[in-house]
Amino acid sequence: MAQLTHFDDEGRSKMVDITEKAVTRREAIASGTITMKPETFQMIVRREIKKGDVLEVAKIAGIMAAKKTSDLIPMSHPINITTVDIRFNPNQADSNIGIESKVRVVSNTGVEMEALVAVSVTALTIYDMCKSTDREMVISDIKLLKKSGGKSGDYINRKIPKGEKE
Repeated sequence: MAQLTHFDDEGRSKMVDITEKAVTRREAIASGTITMKPETFQMIVRREIKKGDVLEVAKIAGIMAAKKTSDLIPMSHPINITTVDIRFNPNQADSNIGIESKVRVVSNTGVEMEALVAVSVTALTIYDMCKSTDREMVISDIKLLKKSGGKSGDYINRKIPKGEKE
């Protein structure tokens, strides 16, 4: 069984020492979904929400959040992210918007948390901008899809439902 790295031998919290880890190119991709009423979905894609262009504001919020991950997650290391990309997959049939983030860095620690935080805050921003229209929106399925680089190597989430892209 894998050892929990954020605890010392006495069970106290600690930040992992990454001093000796190799600096490599690392990437993480995460995704999530926000589901809403069909009317809300239409207002978003038609850019009819009074607060502004929901997806553009949410994208900027997700990028900013990725850069602030170490301020939000206590044991996360501050790192110099080299790029954050947020993409949307509006699905009219299911009245939802898929969110995908890709984060890259050249560092001695990975960017999985940055990718997950980016998706989470992107979804929360959509909710915030549309809550006056639809308080029943549901944020779901936030997950790590892939990660590459570092000592542990590559990871691909094999629990991705059929039909969902990798």
